[in-house]
Amino acid sequence: MQQPAIRAVLLDFGGVIAEEGFRNGLAFLAEHHGKDPDQVLAQAMDAVYSSGYVTGTGSEADFWRRLGELSGLWVEPLEGENAILSRFRLRSEMLEWVHRLRRTGFLVGLLTDQTDWLGRLDQRDGFLAAFDRVYNSYRLGKGKRDPTLFHDVATDLNLPPERILLVDDSQANGDRARAGGFQVLTTDDPDRIQRALKALVREAGGTAK
Repeated sequence: MQQPAIRAVLLDFGGVIAEEGFRNGLAFLAEHHGKDPDQVLAQAMDAVYSSGYVTGTGSEADFWRRLGELSGLWVEPLEGENAILSRFRLRSEMLEWVHRLRRTGFLVGLLTDQTDWLGRLDQRDGFLAAFDRVYNSYRLGKGKRDPTLFHDVATDLNLPPERILLVDDSQANGDRARAGGFQVLTTDDPDRIQRALKALVREAGGTAK
């Protein structure tokens, strides 16, 4: 059975719109301090949630403190922040696709589990204005680990979830979105993403309405 026509495209930030600075920055910090990068990353994902930082109920200092407790990786917040933010490198070709999708008639949003770092990155790179909607866990008070987020987003867009495409680099996030009715592309490969978006624009024939 043919999938319903997509009306809105939601893109993750790290790993899709930009290089994955959180993962890459933590790998650098782990290696620099003699820790196992894979273990530290797993512990950092727990810390960013359990500290409340990713949902705006905790501070950046809370996150670094919690990460130290879980992993033994104790870094000064400024050192950690610089290591991570410097590695969120905007993919200019992806931003061009955001503009192209909007010109074709799609609603285009950013759906990201980010903190207040997103605002600092926007001050540096100026990308948020390119999107029709910005859904950031830090502002929403819930992240993609909460399946109800996808219902909330579909309601805000006033669209059936099956008419929304999520592009995300996390398989777990993709699985939760798919369970909520979204169409999903799970990858961090820019070439694969661009091929999928090119096909979407071609199939839309100049309009997504």
